[in-house]
Amino acid sequence: MKFLDQVKIFVKSGGGGNGCVGFRREKFIEFGGPDGGDGGRGGDVILEAAANLNTLIDFRYQQHFKAERGHDGAGRNMTGRDGYDCIIKVPVGTQVFDESEETLLADMVEPGQRVVLLRGGNGGWGNARFKSSTNQAPRHANPGEAAEEIEVWLRLKLIADVGLVGLPNAGKSTFLSAVTRARPKIGDYPFTTLHPNLGVASVDGDEFVIADIPGLIEGAHEGHGLGDRFLGHIERTAVLLHLIDGTADDPGESYRVVRHELEAYGGNLVGKPEIIVLNKIDALFPELTEEQCRIVSEAAGGRPVMAMSSIAGMNLTDILRALNDFVKTDRESRGFGPREASNTGIRRFEHLPVADEDDGEDWDEEEWDDELVEEDGDGEAHAESEEEEGEWSTPLNDDGEWRP
Repeated sequence: MKFLDQVKIFVKSGGGGNGCVGFRREKFIEFGGPDGGDGGRGGDVILEAAANLNTLIDFRYQQHFKAERGHDGAGRNMTGRDGYDCIIKVPVGTQVFDESEETLLADMVEPGQRVVLLRGGNGGWGNARFKSSTNQAPRHANPGEAAEEIEVWLRLKLIADVGLVGLPNAGKSTFLSAVTRARPKIGDYPFTTLHPNLGVASVDGDEFVIADIPGLIEGAHEGHGLGDRFLGHIERTAVLLHLIDGTADDPGESYRVVRHELEAYGGNLVGKPEIIVLNKIDALFPELTEEQCRIVSEAAGGRPVMAMSSIAGMNLTDILRALNDFVKTDRESRGFGPREASNTGIRRFEHLPVADEDDGEDWDEEEWDDELVEEDGDGEAHAESEEEEGEWSTPLNDDGEWRP
């Protein structure tokens, strides 16, 4: 499956149905009067964040989305049917921009989140709406409201907790494959990674998502190499893991090059917490490892530098624990996980309630009395309905929770 993180689409809501001009004509009814019905309402264009999508590749084959037009009204006061909504499913983390790519219209950050992008047109009134004592036979009806149409840009920014940065061949993909079950492409040549990869790491019972992006080179903000557009996928992260090749001739210069590109890109990447790691120490003597760490620390302004080897599995747990500390601090400061970010700043478009996966009917809590809990002869707890006490019961577990 190919990875696509930016696409332009055309969306159009449904126009309203026209009102009807009609009169009641029946045998023995001398003065039937107007009975033209209203037109139906046009369908909306709705964006929905789907948790099972991670790329915008589907929009490469379909770029036009149109909601259904409302049906026209009919005689005998029959209202036209409303048009069906057009629901567009996008990956979690998708941002919606206007045609100029400057105004943010919506940010889809929560699975199941829905945003009404375009409203369908209202249906026109039939002539029955215009009857009065002075106008008992109106011969006009309103047309349906016109549809809305716009072109928007969809830009995907992956939802992750940790972002991997570094020069090409710094060992980012190897680290991702060593600490997660992701299997990115790994090779001994530059730019092996051509698109971002995600993996879920686990340490001390905690889990967090790591994003691996293609390597940066000097001049990436000017379009050199693969450019810096992939840096958008780590803007939402809590911490950056900066990997430096320990076998490089000047690891300090490697650090400065990447930091310069992060500063040129913007997006507050420079201000994010950063853990600096010297990689590939399995190929170095201990004395050379200490010397390389000292050089990188001087280039970083005296900040501490950790050392590890992804291929040999050296110090990986220490690195994960250091990352986990930053991730937990970030989650506690925000009060929610990375997929539960708030959606502030979206004022123009209406946000619909998050769709529940279970479409079944909800339990009516008022019908249940939590205090009516009994134990049978086997010592097993049962809860009974307050209205039909003793007729039937539902088992509870030892903690008082419903048992499937």
